[in-house]
Amino acid sequence: MKKLPKQILWSLNGTLIDLRSDYRRHMSGGNLTISGLDRDQDTGIYQCTASNKWGSLLSHRASLQFAYLENYKTQTVRSAVNVREGQGVVLLCGPPTHSGELTFAWIFNEYPYFVQQDTRRFISQETGSLYVAKVESSDVGNYTCVVNNTITREKVLSLPTPLVLRNDGVMGEYEPKIEVHFPDSIPAAKGSTVKLECFALGNPVPEISWRRTSGVPFPGKVKMRNSNAVLEIPNFQQEDTGTYECVAENSRGKNTARGRLSFHAKPHWLQTITDTALSIEENLFWECKASGKPKPSYSWLRNGETLTSETRVQMENGALTVSALNLSDAGLYQCVAENKHGVIYSSAELMVLASPPSFSRSALQAVLKALSGSQVSLDCQPQASPPASSLWKKGNELLQKSDRIALLPNGTLRIANVTKRDSASYTCIARNQFGSASTTGMLLVTEPTRITLRPTNMEIIVGESIVLPCQMACDPALDVSFSWAFNGQLIDFQRDGEHFERVGGTISGDLMIRSIQLSHGGKYVCHIDTDVESLSASAILVVKGPPGPPDKVSVEEITDSTAQLSWSPGRDNGSPITGYILQARTAFTVGWQAVDTVPEVVNGNLLTATVVGLNAWVEYQFRVVARNSVGVGEPSPPSIKTRTEDAMPDAAPTDVGGGGGTKSELVITWEPVPEELQNGEGFGYIVAFRPAGAAGTPWTRAAVSTPGASRHAFRNDSLLMPPFAPFDVKVAAFNDKGPGPFSSVATVFSAEEVPSVSPKRLRARSVSAAQIEVFWEPLPAVPERVLGYEVVYWEDDTKPDTVGKVRISGNYTLVNVTGLTGHTPYYLAVAAFNTAGSGPQSVAINITTKKPPPGQPPVNVEWSMTGSLLTLHWDPVVATETESPVTGYMVLLKRQGYSDIDMVRTDKNNLELNLPASDNYLVQIKALTQGGEGVGSEPIHVHKSSEIPVLLPSRPHPSRGLI
Repeated sequence: MKKLPKQILWSLNGTLIDLRSDYRRHMSGGNLTISGLDRDQDTGIYQCTASNKWGSLLSHRASLQFAYLENYKTQTVRSAVNVREGQGVVLLCGPPTHSGELTFAWIFNEYPYFVQQDTRRFISQETGSLYVAKVESSDVGNYTCVVNNTITREKVLSLPTPLVLRNDGVMGEYEPKIEVHFPDSIPAAKGSTVKLECFALGNPVPEISWRRTSGVPFPGKVKMRNSNAVLEIPNFQQEDTGTYECVAENSRGKNTARGRLSFHAKPHWLQTITDTALSIEENLFWECKASGKPKPSYSWLRNGETLTSETRVQMENGALTVSALNLSDAGLYQCVAENKHGVIYSSAELMVLASPPSFSRSALQAVLKALSGSQVSLDCQPQASPPASSLWKKGNELLQKSDRIALLPNGTLRIANVTKRDSASYTCIARNQFGSASTTGMLLVTEPTRITLRPTNMEIIVGESIVLPCQMACDPALDVSFSWAFNGQLIDFQRDGEHFERVGGTISGDLMIRSIQLSHGGKYVCHIDTDVESLSASAILVVKGPPGPPDKVSVEEITDSTAQLSWSPGRDNGSPITGYILQARTAFTVGWQAVDTVPEVVNGNLLTATVVGLNAWVEYQFRVVARNSVGVGEPSPPSIKTRTEDAMPDAAPTDVGGGGGTKSELVITWEPVPEELQNGEGFGYIVAFRPAGAAGTPWTRAAVSTPGASRHAFRNDSLLMPPFAPFDVKVAAFNDKGPGPFSSVATVFSAEEVPSVSPKRLRARSVSAAQIEVFWEPLPAVPERVLGYEVVYWEDDTKPDTVGKVRISGNYTLVNVTGLTGHTPYYLAVAAFNTAGSGPQSVAINITTKKPPPGQPPVNVEWSMTGSLLTLHWDPVVATETESPVTGYMVLLKRQGYSDIDMVRTDKNNLELNLPASDNYLVQIKALTQGGEGVGSEPIHVHKSSEIPVLLPSRPHPSRGLI
């Protein structure tokens, strides 16, 4: 019924609004807009009617009310209220004409002093009156009622009412008198907030309390306000109904007021009507149901007009029945549910159909295939209003009911136990009073399909490939499709093509499984689907693989060299576990290492073994690997780290030696014991020695408590250990558990003394700006060993600490000192040395290096090649005052493809050379001086094919040799 309306009309209080002559009201998109609202003209109930070619609908009703608050009418001064002290009093507000919810307050004497409510004073929000339970002298004054409209926010004030005390005495005590109480019956809407007021006059001031006469306690949501004068019930529900009692009590007595709260709710749909299409002459039944308190009444509208009962139309308690529908019954219907609190509408469209039969949406299949021996149903279900009658033909022959042929009332043709003779064309002919139609289809009966090759249960090793066969024979008229399921899930050959592939032709659905994984073990089902039947064949595939990882590896008992392990087995993956391999790692190993065990071979039935050959005081982790006939599986998770017990060292230090040191020292060295062999805490070394060959002499021992130590120097100044004397030495390790074995004995010499004599006749020769040649006489025979000589040199004799050193081993007495600064004086001395150090220095001499060579290279180099004659010419190099004079030039030649360099000297600035034919050369020129070679020119590329003179650039080149 989602069709756009063609016309919308609005009514006010049941009277159609004429929008053509109403300048204040106009309609836009179906909405009614009113400008310049007027309380007298626009107050009331609005409703719109929407119409199109299918009918009309009424909208929900909308009420428009105006909130206002008029001023108090002109009035004389309010009369004074005379009251005795101790007496109760009521001051009336008398609000003016208004619409909308009001709130009330009272001013005492003058603004902004408002009356504060407490147990003695109360302002009713129902009447606006001020109640004083017991007047005191402080209450004397003028009282003004303030009236507020909560919607318009308007506020008006009454004229003041004077309160005066009478002078004829004080009022005595009296029992409570309830002046404010709620009605005997109060309807309350679902979900609303209910407020009940109760206040009493009395002396002493009464106390107010509340209860339910049923005795049911108040729920937690109920609030008491204004000193219990107001009972507030938020979110009112059905269970809150009942009789409520207010009790006012003082020492003189008590008084009560009662009222019943009843529940009411506007209608709410429980069941609605929906759009319906029926054929002509059919019957309509619609039912709508609504909840509400009081129970709603129902009425029906058709096209916006009230529907009345008649012969064909019956309405009862929300149900509508229309018998023998005709075209005039079509339209838009509304079910209306209403009680005194509201009205709701449910709308739907009734379409009455009248048409001849049509098979446009329900034609027979062009070809229907059926399995021989099965039952076939051909449906004849044309669209027709009213429903059509039907008959069937096989070819041109009218079909009659028989033992195998059934003609059902709904037009379906059913043939039981079909055979090849039933293959034919079938036609259904349908008729009603508006016409007829037919539909034809071919029935093709086929022979059963047979599976000729089935998959069989198999066992296979992980990683291999197999083919599960699935082949069949079927009627050639059938279309066939193959599919495979694995453990109940259809195999997706695109997604899982890495492992699964369908192979074979139209009569074969073989499944190839490549590189089989353990997860591929399970049940495989081949499904064969044809047009008329489905077949399947299954097989169990067992995949065998290496065992899964063992679990729960734990150390049950540990000593200094053994650990007893236990574990739980992993999955055998189709092949029984034949054995286990135990592995260990420490902080000192590279990865996991296989370990020795007891028993030596751990078979597959064992779940415990003892690891042997462990190092003491080392933190170990263990894991277990299982094996079966297929192979070795994945390792278990590692055990928690466990340290072996400590023990005395069982390894001696290696590579014991020593020697050297300073006077009166015996230096002993060794290779430290690795941390994994130290076997416990408090690790150190015992060093022992005695003179060589003194077999009966006791060993002198010393303890070294540093685990990483590799050297100990024994010194005894009082004993004056002989220099360069042989000693037998050995070293052992110890820890808190005790000492370990000593190493093998080694011979070590004590420290020797430095040479006691200095070399004589030290001389020097300046070779260049950077080199001095130094020579001296060798030392005569001395008691100490001489391993060689050490030349020291320095520039400033006032600072001899700025020393350079050159050492030469053996009996050589000449050395070249290089890397010096040109034209600089140097001081030199020489001394003999051995392992104890250097002896006394000779008398120092001084010598000055030569001036440095010029810093500029030869420039403006020209060359020419005539036949095999190379002619070179360059500008002379001129030395400055601080540079060595040029004594000549050196020409360097390098043949391309050879590593040798030829050098030719000349004292001129030109040169002619005969070069072998058909070779290319690199040529460089350097100046020669007493201070050494100068900077080389830019290298020249000489090509024998070129005889044109070349002038090279004159920039310096950093290279000092031929490139």
